[in-house]
Amino acid sequence: MPNHPIVAHLRGFDDRIAVLHRHPAAPADTLQRVTYAQLADRVAAFAARLGPARRLVALTAGNDLDSLVAYLGALDAGCVVLLTGALSGELAATYEPDVVVDHGRIVTERASSAHRLHPELALLLSTSGSTGSPKLVRLSARNLRANADSIARYLEIEPRDRAATTLPLFYCYGLSVVHSHLLRGASLLLTDRSVSDPEFWDEFRAHRATSFAAVPYTVELLDRIGFADMSLPDLRSVTQAGGRLEPDRVRAYARLGAAAGWRFFVMYGQTEATARMAYLPPELAADHPDCIGIPVPGGHFTLEPVDDGAADELVYHGPNVMLGYARRPADLALGRTVDALRTGDLARRTADGLFQVVGRRSRFAKLFGLRIDLGRIESELSAAGFGAACAEDGARLIAAVTGTGRGDPAALIARVSGLPATAIAVVTVGELPRLANGKIDYPAVRALATEPASTGDDIRSIYADALAIPAERISPEQSFVELGGNSLSYVSTAARLERVIGRLPADWPQQPIGRLERTPRSRTGFGRALDTSTALRAIGMVLILGSHIQLFEVWGAAHVLLAVAGYNFARFAVSSAPAAQRLRHTGRAVAMIAVPTALWVLITMIVQPGYYSWQNVLLLNKILGPRNDTAGHLWFLEVLVYCTVAAALLLRIPRIDRWERRAPFWFALALLGLTLVLRWHSFGLYPERDIPLSPLACWYFVLGWAGAKATAVWQRLIVSAVLLASVPGYFGVTDRERLVMAGVLVLVWLPALRVPAVVAVVAVTVADSSLFAYLLHWQVYPVFGDQRLLALFACLAAGAVATGMVVRCRRRWPRLALQGQNLGGRFVRQLRDQHVTRDRLAGKVIE
Repeated sequence: MPNHPIVAHLRGFDDRIAVLHRHPAAPADTLQRVTYAQLADRVAAFAARLGPARRLVALTAGNDLDSLVAYLGALDAGCVVLLTGALSGELAATYEPDVVVDHGRIVTERASSAHRLHPELALLLSTSGSTGSPKLVRLSARNLRANADSIARYLEIEPRDRAATTLPLFYCYGLSVVHSHLLRGASLLLTDRSVSDPEFWDEFRAHRATSFAAVPYTVELLDRIGFADMSLPDLRSVTQAGGRLEPDRVRAYARLGAAAGWRFFVMYGQTEATARMAYLPPELAADHPDCIGIPVPGGHFTLEPVDDGAADELVYHGPNVMLGYARRPADLALGRTVDALRTGDLARRTADGLFQVVGRRSRFAKLFGLRIDLGRIESELSAAGFGAACAEDGARLIAAVTGTGRGDPAALIARVSGLPATAIAVVTVGELPRLANGKIDYPAVRALATEPASTGDDIRSIYADALAIPAERISPEQSFVELGGNSLSYVSTAARLERVIGRLPADWPQQPIGRLERTPRSRTGFGRALDTSTALRAIGMVLILGSHIQLFEVWGAAHVLLAVAGYNFARFAVSSAPAAQRLRHTGRAVAMIAVPTALWVLITMIVQPGYYSWQNVLLLNKILGPRNDTAGHLWFLEVLVYCTVAAALLLRIPRIDRWERRAPFWFALALLGLTLVLRWHSFGLYPERDIPLSPLACWYFVLGWAGAKATAVWQRLIVSAVLLASVPGYFGVTDRERLVMAGVLVLVWLPALRVPAVVAVVAVTVADSSLFAYLLHWQVYPVFGDQRLLALFACLAAGAVATGMVVRCRRRWPRLALQGQNLGGRFVRQLRDQHVTRDRLAGKVIE
């Protein structure tokens, strides 16, 4: 018999779908269905694997089926589950769990428990998602059942509902979504995708999900991706908790939901209350967006006076209030030590009977979804020999420190709080700022940090260097793609990131900086991971230059690089950002090619009259002619610009943009079919012999685009089949066609290559400087006469030197621009002050 009330209901729902999830061995776009009966069998099997001994099970969980089964199975076996996203050394050393489970796999275990576990204790969670702190919330099976039932009641969850898991399983808010839906026989769309990923919404629509949960950061992402314009016919409700959402956003989403036919629930809770304590009925949200609403069913609030303020503290009473805290292993034997939850929030009750939070009694900060005890940070710094006062400004933790304690205060804060380094600003002061009464002046502490913290080689500074953006304008919520990253800046950025993070996630360009900063640092293993597109750019450039120099003759690499360009366009330009922003980013990428090309052509026209013409300056030689060898030297760059601009303008058309978002692979495949028609029927635009080098070669660009969107095996097979059917006969040279087919097949099937570190460094350098190497080599290699190998190295070196010079100039530009803005701002203020002074003088004269 199951031991846990959440698990006890599973078999009662028989063949209903419980979970849809991506199986590792299945195609990326195929979800596996798991019925309640199947889930119950897997849970029972895991419980049997644990055996009858009641033990402390530390479970590192992700949003995957194995983690869910392990969690429910451990509860079913009567064990106490310590649920976390990452088992920190401090947590493991403090509690010494009997069993350690990593994403469903038992790593270590003891036959019997080393702990005394209270009979009611079922679950241990870190407070509000903080990781690593030994302070845990002790929850009972009754807590979990009561809160799940309460949430299911006010959200009116039905068996037909299907929730997408937008939050981590180990976070109390995300876990409450799982509990409440399983309790009612509803289903879960189990995914770890972000709402900023187009694939998330593809799955959401295809599998008719009805709800998702959001924290304030999620709402920011929804605003960026144009959620208001999405068609989601099955959406029934959106819930929001995890921090205060600005009233204007609450009102906007309440009205959006009312117009679109779904409900927007603003909720209030803490881990100490299992999850939820209050909710704002959707019909009241537009008129009362600054309220937390009413207590959840089964609970109630009281307002209790506090000594140091005019407002009252909000106190919650209900069956979901925790048993108490655990700070050491001995606390696991305790029963209930808390009867009511003092929230630490100051609140009032409005005339409409709604509760409204007006402030905080205790000193906590909510950053990156973590609740940070500022008092504890100060205590830890004091124990290390520092005088300290901590505050926060909504985005960073700011610490004023005095003295020379032990170690690095920023590193200590990061370890204790779980915050990334870029969210911490440490300011050394002679003495801590104080008020007249001797108390710490916290507003003055907050004002000490006037510039964002940086560790010198952190992710934000890497992005600032690579993208020529002032670091202070980069927020943790932005990604490489959102900041305008492209294939030209991708290569060096990836190389620097790998030195900081270790092995990079495959989708790192789309991940917010904050998530990358929280990514556990890892060893890269043998050598380095080299992105396949980077490897092909390096190899292709060597083959192109060597063939032009006549060191050897291996043709076809330029067309592979066109496919690489289309592949990268699909990765960086075809993003979830608004269409206008995507067009700006693409325009910037095109300018990074077109402007240096035009400048070099102008210089060459002065130094070598007659070598190039004005058509080359405008990158229009392939269209306007003249069609001679010298003028056609830059055909590749011209075609690359044509393809990129045409693709960006195409996606600027709203209907086409929506089609691409709904079905990215089929869109790319249809576009490929259209370009192949143009390739096979030139309509007299180009002589047959010129077609391989004409703008009609853009079908290679679209072929790479389709390859990037082919995420499933069957999709890659389709792209490969089109490639193998289309390339033969295009050039009429078998070896050239084989090279092109081999290069594109590697691009489609192998996202990354593992190579020795020295090979990776050389490949990154060559790929990063490929634009200037191609642009300059026509003028460089003739200088070396018959020394062809030396000429090849000279061309590559010239490209690297030119690239380095441009990068240094671009790195200086943000500072110069910022200085210009500051000077401009001061000039405007002076004019304004003079204008005000003149107005006042004029007023005096009139008087």
